[in-house]
Amino acid sequence: MQASDDPLVLARHAFLRACSLDVATPKPGNVSIDRAGHRMDAEQFIASASACVTALFAHRTPVGARILDAVMSTQQAVGCNTNLGIVLLVAPLAAALEEPGSLRSAAHWRDANERVLAHLSVDDAKATYLAIRAANPGGLGDASEQSVHAQPTINLRAAMKLAAARDSIARQYENGFADIFTTGLDAIAALLQANPDATPETLTLDVFLTFLSAWPDSHIVRKQGVTVAQSVTREAARRHAQWRLSPQGPQAARLDAWDAELKREGINPGTSADLTVATLFVAICLAPQRFLRSAAGS
Repeated sequence: MQASDDPLVLARHAFLRACSLDVATPKPGNVSIDRAGHRMDAEQFIASASACVTALFAHRTPVGARILDAVMSTQQAVGCNTNLGIVLLVAPLAAALEEPGSLRSAAHWRDANERVLAHLSVDDAKATYLAIRAANPGGLGDASEQSVHAQPTINLRAAMKLAAARDSIARQYENGFADIFTTGLDAIAALLQANPDATPETLTLDVFLTFLSAWPDSHIVRKQGVTVAQSVTREAARRHAQWRLSPQGPQAARLDAWDAELKREGINPGTSADLTVATLFVAICLAPQRFLRSAAGS
């Protein structure tokens, strides 16, 4: 696959590549090509990406409409929630790319994304609430204010701010996607400085473990509670530090064993995976030659 001079064409390729890397890379607790789990398999994730890409990158379309159309396309394709978090993260980033010059640097894109977030409307919130209800993510529960089960009366960014303390994806709407543009991209830069020949799959796993070890995974918190999520975070930090010393050695096998253990216990670090995909999407758009050159024919 070759990079395109058209930023929106490039972005579509980058999104599909990021989603393919997500399942091509075995990550503890997540579905991958070789390791199904949580009653899902890799083919469903790939089908979901293909189904929703047109909606996410629909030209001059409001963010809320992109989210709703992407989620409904996913439901029609696979009949389950494989990518709600990814859609929520990528939709504003995709809209920001329509601003001329947004791809000149990460800083330009982040500024453009901030302007998109600042102009989110009540209609964006209404469409997004419909999308969330359609996806029906596990452990969603209810909220005392602006519940997703009711009609929102505030704009999408304001609604996300209310959930930011308990949900890492909502927090991106509050902080301007700081975790993507700092924690995620910084992890890629640091690994490439230490190992310029790191493969896209190695970079993917490193970003995932970075997020998983940085704070409790929101999906685990919703499904199993904060105590379990915190224990996974501590274990991820320990295993990440060991894996960095020997990515291809015995630690890789130990991560495989941890993956099986997490799946037996029904623990799915899905939010960390969603943040990883969004980070990869940004990184691929900014440096397509590194990530797309190995995707010929994909």
